[in-house]
Amino acid sequence: MRAGILLTPLLSALLLLCIGCGPAETGDQDSGLAVLAQSADNYAQAQPGKPLVFPRDHGAHPDYRIEWWYLTANLFDEAGESYGAQWTLFRIAVQAPDLSAASDSSENNQVFMAHMAMTTPNDHVSFQRYARGGNTEKASRAGVTAEPFAAWLDDWELRSTGREWLPLEVKARQADNAMHLQLRATAPLVLQGDAGFSAKHADGGGSYYYSQPFLKASGQLTIAGEAIPVNGDAWLDREWSSQFLQREQVGWDWFSLHLESGEKLMLFQVRRQPGQGDSGNFLQGKLMTPDGTVTPLNPGQIQLVAVKKSRVAGRQLPLHWRVSLPQINRQFDIEATTQDQWMDVDFPYWEGTVTINGRGPGNRGKGYMELTGYPLE
Repeated sequence: MRAGILLTPLLSALLLLCIGCGPAETGDQDSGLAVLAQSADNYAQAQPGKPLVFPRDHGAHPDYRIEWWYLTANLFDEAGESYGAQWTLFRIAVQAPDLSAASDSSENNQVFMAHMAMTTPNDHVSFQRYARGGNTEKASRAGVTAEPFAAWLDDWELRSTGREWLPLEVKARQADNAMHLQLRATAPLVLQGDAGFSAKHADGGGSYYYSQPFLKASGQLTIAGEAIPVNGDAWLDREWSSQFLQREQVGWDWFSLHLESGEKLMLFQVRRQPGQGDSGNFLQGKLMTPDGTVTPLNPGQIQLVAVKKSRVAGRQLPLHWRVSLPQINRQFDIEATTQDQWMDVDFPYWEGTVTINGRGPGNRGKGYMELTGYPLE
C-alpha cells in the first residue's frame, strides 16, 4: 500500500466530521453510513421529474453530497473457474458548494475514495485509496470528466476508449494484484426507479440512479502476481444524492443479477432499525431484457427472505436468500460463492459474487450482492 494514498480510520473519521455528519449516535447507522442519512439543506436534492441528460450525467455532480461509479464483473477463466472483480470510485463533498464562487471551486472541495476488490475460487482481496479532487485530469490525482468519459484516482481508472461513452476500459493495480478489462455493451443503459429517480423511502428522499447492466467483459486479472485471462458479464451502477437514507434506515441489501436467459435483475431493500420488523423495509426492483424491455417490480410482491446467516468480520450476515417474485413468476435462492468477501476498508461492507439457483427459465445465473449496515456483535 503506497504511503500518502491510504487514510487511517482516524483520518476517515475526520473526513466524516468535515462533511458535517459527526459521529453516529447510539442506535443510529454505522458511522460509515451516517453521512448518507444526515440532512443536506445546503446541497442540491435528488427529486423526481428531473430528466437525466447524457453524456453530461456520466460526469460528476459536485453540488450533490455523494456519488459513485460502481463496476462489478462476474468472470471465468479458461478452465471455467469463477472470479469476481469490483472497481468503485466515490466522490464526497467536504462542504456545501458556494454558488457565488468561481465555477471550478466546487471541484476542489471534493474527496475521492476508490475501492478495488477481486474474488477468486478460494480467496478475496480488497484495497482502498483516497485523494483530493480537482477540475482537470492533468491537475488532479482524482476526478471525473463527462466527455470523453474518464473517472480516475491515480492509476486506478475507468474510461471510455474513444470519444463515445462506450466501450469502456477499467484498470487498477495494487502491488502484485491488478485488473485490466475491456467492457462493451450489448444493450442500452437503463434508468432505474422512476425515469432515473430512485426513491429510498416511502416519505421521500432518494438518488438519481442509472445502470449499464448489459456489459461483456474480457481481459486479465492478476492475483498475487499470476496473470489470469478472463471473460464474463459486468454491470455498472451510477448514483448521486445528498441524502440517500432517512434517520430510521440503517443499511441495505442490494442485488445485481445476470440470469441465464440473458435478462438482468436489480433488487434492493433499505432496512429499518433493528426491532422494527421487515414491514417497513423499502423495496424496489426491475427486470431488464436485452431487447430493451424494462419491467418495474411491484414492491408489495418482492419477497426477500434471509435463509441463513453466517458470521463474517464479527457480524451476522445473510449470505443465503430466498427470493420470490410472483409478478414475473420467478423463485430462486441467492447464495454467496464464498462467505468471506468482506471489504476490509475504512467504511467496511460485504460485497461479492453470488450464484442464483431455481427451477425454470430465468431462475439460474450469477451476480453480485452488497450488504451494508450490519452491526458488530
